[in-house]
Amino acid sequence: MEIQLVQATAGDVMLLHDVQTKAFQPLLEKYLDYETNPANEPINRLFEKIQYSSFFKIVLDHKVVGGIRVVRRNNSYWISPIFILPEFQGKGIAQQAIGQVEERFTNFSTWELQTILQEKGNCYLYEKMGYERTDFEEVVNDKMTLIGYKKKKQ
Repeated sequence: MEIQLVQATAGDVMLLHDVQTKAFQPLLEKYLDYETNPANEPINRLFEKIQYSSFFKIVLDHKVVGGIRVVRRNNSYWISPIFILPEFQGKGIAQQAIGQVEERFTNFSTWELQTILQEKGNCYLYEKMGYERTDFEEVVNDKMTLIGYKKKKQ
């Protein structure tokens, strides 16, 4: 099962907003993080991200099943966000997408991201891919804590 990353355009904003909302809705319902969860992101904010950063559709068998955004910040690349439709999660798609962006972007050797401490599957994925926990930790509410990960590529 091979995925493709396709550069998102302004014309993709409605589709990506729908996929992002569906992907993050279960987490919103679980953690009630209304201020930070991308399921609550206004469509105009997603439009800006598509216009002013490297935002890709994750395509499997000609179907958009997710998205991934790469941002340059302080001599690092940041993945923020990555999302996969719930029915396609757990199939190695996120791992392929991260691997492909890491191969595509080579100006910096450091990659960073944040995830939810309580989502052990996400933490396992990033650790399996060589990311290490950083000191960053932010309690969002009594159900959820954001943590940081960093990877140095050779």
